[in-house]
Order: sequence, then structure tokens, then C-alpha cells
Amino acid sequence: MFESKATMAGWLLKARSRCRFSLSSALHHPRFIFFFSHVAEREHVHTSTLTKPSFIHPTAAVHPDALIGQGVSIGPFCSVSSSAKLGNGCRLYPGSHVSGRTELGDNCTLMTGAVVGDDYPGCTVIGSNNSIGYHAVIGVKCQDMKHKPEDECFLEIGDNNDIREHTSIHRSSKSTYRTVIGNGNLIMGSCHIAHDCKIGDNNIFANNTLLAGHVEVEDYVHTGGGTAVHQFCHLGSYSFLGGGSVLTQDVPKYVMVAGERAELRGLNLVGLTRCGFSTAEIRNLRTAYRKIFMSFDANAGSLEERIAEVELHEELGHVPAVRAMLQSIRNSIAENRRGICRIRHWNVS
Repeated sequence: MFESKATMAGWLLKARSRCRFSLSSALHHPRFIFFFSHVAEREHVHTSTLTKPSFIHPTAAVHPDALIGQGVSIGPFCSVSSSAKLGNGCRLYPGSHVSGRTELGDNCTLMTGAVVGDDYPGCTVIGSNNSIGYHAVIGVKCQDMKHKPEDECFLEIGDNNDIREHTSIHRSSKSTYRTVIGNGNLIMGSCHIAHDCKIGDNNIFANNTLLAGHVEVEDYVHTGGGTAVHQFCHLGSYSFLGGGSVLTQDVPKYVMVAGERAELRGLNLVGLTRCGFSTAEIRNLRTAYRKIFMSFDANAGSLEERIAEVELHEELGHVPAVRAMLQSIRNSIAENRRGICRIRHWNVS
């Protein structure tokens, strides 16, 4: 009995030592070391991808039918599906995965743990120069209860987006819809963009921004951390959403909102200045905003009447930025929309 126990203990010791040896050997394998030195040369990837051979680590599971561009680096324990297409210079860090019908443009980076695409019907198409952060989940099945598993669903992402760690972006809920992300957006950690959202260009979503289904965001929108947006809302260009805001209605162009039930707080003056709006444009926008949202006259009329008054103003009615803001407000108060956020009459822009 003691002899059998000693034999078993010896076997376990040998097995554990073999495991340690195997892991140690993998970590110090020349190809493993080459992978990290290879992906660290970021400055050279864009200029030399056409001359560099692709590198696939021996522990990666890459289907032979996958289309792999030139200068691609696929690290340890990654997986690439049979229907995947990786553009030139893409870099997959250890433990990242490309599933289903997924296309990555040139020079995309998937950090450790990132998951792009899934095996449900439909596809995920991502442009060039995009970075997908640690453990982000992009292009998977939506969470809409009306979704049918047999429906083809789609996600399209443009170029030059920085999608940070733990972010989730879902495909559309139906084959006739699309979830669309534009170009040059910064989507910070732990954000969520639900099915059928339409995101424009050059937006900044701070950490934990949550967009429900069918939300539309135009260009140069900035959200503070912890912002939550109700489904079907529209966020106009150059608007700013204060941190922790809960939006249940639209935000017109150029304005700033904040609050647990977000209210208009004036123009986004800092954002407009940073984006190159002239002093004259900002002055005209402030005048128009006051006439529409800060009229304390008992005879001022309804919101539509105040909008019409500004449209007919001999000076303001001819300013393109003012007309764009007026049209944004009109669109939001249309019958099929959710209306605009509440107005704080005491606020001064």
C-alpha cells in the first residue's frame, strides 16, 4: 500500500514537472519571443507590411480557408474562423479571436482577449487602422428579445476608431437594419452600443456610456462618463452630455445637457470653440438659443412659433449654423420622434 502511494506521488510529481516544463518552454520558445518583438515594431508596420511575411504562432488556431493579408501577426492562443478576412498589417495579440464572417481592414489591432464577430448569420465588417481593446466584444448577437436566430444581422465600422477595453458593440436586430460606427471615434472603456445604432464621426464616448437600441449619434458628440441614452434618441452634432446623465429625449445640435433626467443647460461653448466655430457664429447661436429656449415673455408663443420667429429673423435666419440648429429642433419635435430634453429656463448661456 505504501509502495503504491509512493509510486503515485512520484507519477504526479513527474506530471507536474512536465507541465511546468511545457509552459516554460512555450513562453521561451523562439517564435513566442519573436511574436512580441514583431508586434512591438508599431512604427514600421504601416510602411513595410507589403514586404513582411505574416507570422502565425504555432498555438494559434487559424482555419486554412481564412484569408490572411501580408505582414499579419497572430499571437499565441488566438483563433481565426474559416470565413474571416484579415487585411495587411493586422495584429492579433495573445488570446484574441475573430469568428464567423468577419472582415478586418488593414492595420487593425486586437488586444488580448478581444472577440470580434460570431457564428450567427450575418457579418461584421471593420475598416482600417482600428484598435480593439482588451476583452472588448464586437459584432456579436444583439440582446433584442425580438431578434430571431436565423436572421442575418450586420455591423459596419469605419476607419481610425479607438475602441477601448471591455466595450461591447452588437450587430443589428434584423437583416434590414445595420449597426453602423463611423470614423475617428474614441469609445472608452466599458461602453455599450446596442443593436441598430448609427454613430457618426469623431465622437468621444467616456467610460460606461450606454446607448440603447436604435440611438443615432451625429458627429463631434461628447458624452461624460456613465451617460445612459434611451432607445430611439438622437444626439445632434457638437452636443455635450454631462457625466451621469440619463437621456430619454433628443439633444439638438450644439447644446449641452446634464442631469439625472437630462435638461438643456445652454450651448456647448467649449466644444464649439475647440471645433473652430467663429466668434460671430457662436454669438448668433447664443442669440438664437435665448430666443427659443429662454424667452420669459408671457406673449412669447409656443416653441414652434419661437422657431419660426428666428427663421424669419433678418440676420439669424441666414446663418447656416443657426439654420442647422433650428432644423435639428424641428426634426426632434416631429410626430415620430421623442421630442427634446426639458428646458431649464433660469439657465444663462
